Amino acid sequence: MAPTAAHSCRLVVSLLISAAVLRPGFGLYTVNSVYGDTIVMPCRLEVPQTLMFGKWKYEKPDGSPVFIAFRSSTRKHVQYDQVPEYKDRLSLSENYTLSISHARISDEKRFVCMLVTEDNVFEAPTVVKVFKQPSKPEIVNKAQFLETEQLKKLGECVSKDSYPDVNITWYRNGKTLDPSEDVVTTLQRQVDPVTQLSTVTSSLMYKTTKNDIKIPFTCSVTYYGPSGQKTIYSDQAFFDIYYPTEKVTIHILPPKNSIKEGDNITLKCLGNGNPPPEEFLFYLPGQPEGIRSSNTYVLTDVKRNATGDYKCSLTDEKSMIAATTITVHYLDLSLNPSGEITKQIGDAFPVSCTISSSIKNATVVWLKDNTKLRSRPSFSSLQYQDAGNYVCETNLQEVEGLKKRESLTLIVEGKPQIKMTKKTDPNGLSKTIICHVEGFPKPAVQWTITGSGSVINQAKESPYINGRYYSKIIISPEENVTLTCTAENQLERTVNSLNVSANENKEKVNDQAKLIVGIVVGLLLAALVAGIVYWLYMKKSKTASKHVNKDLGNMEENKKLEENNHKTEA
Repeated sequence: MAPTAAHSCRLVVSLLISAAVLRPGFGLYTVNSVYGDTIVMPCRLEVPQTLMFGKWKYEKPDGSPVFIAFRSSTRKHVQYDQVPEYKDRLSLSENYTLSISHARISDEKRFVCMLVTEDNVFEAPTVVKVFKQPSKPEIVNKAQFLETEQLKKLGECVSKDSYPDVNITWYRNGKTLDPSEDVVTTLQRQVDPVTQLSTVTSSLMYKTTKNDIKIPFTCSVTYYGPSGQKTIYSDQAFFDIYYPTEKVTIHILPPKNSIKEGDNITLKCLGNGNPPPEEFLFYLPGQPEGIRSSNTYVLTDVKRNATGDYKCSLTDEKSMIAATTITVHYLDLSLNPSGEITKQIGDAFPVSCTISSSIKNATVVWLKDNTKLRSRPSFSSLQYQDAGNYVCETNLQEVEGLKKRESLTLIVEGKPQIKMTKKTDPNGLSKTIICHVEGFPKPAVQWTITGSGSVINQAKESPYINGRYYSKIIISPEENVTLTCTAENQLERTVNSLNVSANENKEKVNDQAKLIVGIVVGLLLAALVAGIVYWLYMKKSKTASKHVNKDLGNMEENKKLEENNHKTEA
C-alpha cells in the first residue's frame, strides 16, 4: 500500500536525523577560495534516479547543522533557508553545485551536500578555506636617526588585511636580521571584528654601527594563498646614523697656493662625527687661549706678522686638535726718487729701485713711457731725451697677484740755445736762414731785421723732439741785412744774429735784363722797318699795274679800229 504524505514526511525526517551514508571512496574535500571571490562547491555525488530532493548544510563548531539551501528533484524548485549571513549570496544549480558569492572569512566551514531518496540519504562534505593576500608591507614610524652602540627602535613593519596569519621578517642590506642582543623584534596582531582580517605589526629594536651608513633596511611578509606560500617585500628605508667625532681637520678657504698681504683668510674646522660639531676653539699664533667660534673663523686684511701655526679643537675635547701653517707672503718696493722730478740738462741724476720680499727670486723690470728698458736707467749727464715717465715694477711668480710698481716722472729743463745757419739757393736768387733751438720748456722763436726792427712772420718750424727744433725763413735781400733770431722760455731769453749780404748776381741779372730788353726792342724796330718797306713796295706795285693795264687797253682799241677800217674798205 502506498505511503501517505504524513508517512513520507516522517520518513524524510528520520532519514535526515539518521547517520549519513557516504559512497565508498569519498574523503574530505577542500575548496580554496580568495576573499571576495565566489566559492564554488560541487556536490560530488552521483544523482540517484530515485532522488527526491537535495540539500546543503554547514556544521557549527559544536557539530549542529544549519540548513541553507533546498532543491526538489521533481518541481525544480529551489528554496534558500533564512540564514542572515548567506542572504542573497547563495546559488544552487541543477546538479546541486552550491555557489557562495563575496567570500568571507566566516565562510570557512564544513559544508555538506545531501541527496535524499525514499530509503536513503547520501552526504558529501566539503571544507572551505578562504585566503586574503596582505597589503604590501610598509616601514612606518621610522627613527629620525640612530646612534651607534645604542639599542634603539628602528621602525615598524606593518602588513594589513591578511588571512590567515602571516610572518614578518626584517633584512639589512638584503640579509635576514636574526634575533640577537643587537636585534630585538616584537610582533603584534589586530583582527578586524567585522572583516576578521588581520593587521600584523613587527617592531625592530636595533643597535647600529658606522657600517650601517647608507645601508638599506627592508621587511617582508610571508603568507599562504590558494596556490601556496608567497612573500611580499617592502620598499627600502635608509637611516641617518649618528656617531661621535673621532678626528678634527682644519682647512684654509678659499684654497690658495699662496697667501699675500691684504688677503682675507677663512679657517674652517671640521669634525668627522655625525652630526658634525657646530662649535670649535681656534688658536692663533702667540695666543694660548682659544677663541670660541662656529666651524669658521675669518681673518681680514692679513699682514706678514700673521705668518704662523693655526689650530682648532672641539670645545669639550681639547686634546682632539688639528693644526696648519700659514705663510703670508709680502713684497716691498722702494723707488728713490719717485713722483715728479725736475732737473737741469747736464745734471747727474742717480736713481735706485730696491725690493724686499718673502721669496728671494723677485725680478725687477724698468719701463719708460710704457716701453720695457733693457737695463736699469743711469743718468750721469741728463739730456732732453732722458725726460719721460719711468716705472719700476716687480712681482713674485709663485704668488698670484703679488706685484708692486712705482713711477717717476722726469722733467729735464734747459735755457734756450741758438745756432744759426744760412744756405744760398743754387740760382743765387734766394737764401734760407735757419735758427736751430734747444731748450725746455719749448722756447718761442721770433725773427726780426736789425735796424728796422721789422718782424718776419713767414717762418716755418720743424717738430719739437727731445728739446730741439728749428725755425727757418727764405729771403732775397736787395741789400746787406742783419737777421736776429730770438728764443725765449720760462728760464731765459737768448738772442743771436746773422749778417746776410745782398745777392751777388743782381747786376749781372740787371745787365742781362737790359740786353734782353734791347734785343726785344731791336727786333720790334726791325719788324717795324720791314713792315714799312713792305707797305711801300705794295703801294708801288699797285701804281705800275694801273699804267700797264692802261697801255694794253689802248693797244686793243687801236687794233679794233684797224679791223673796222679794213672791213669798211672791203
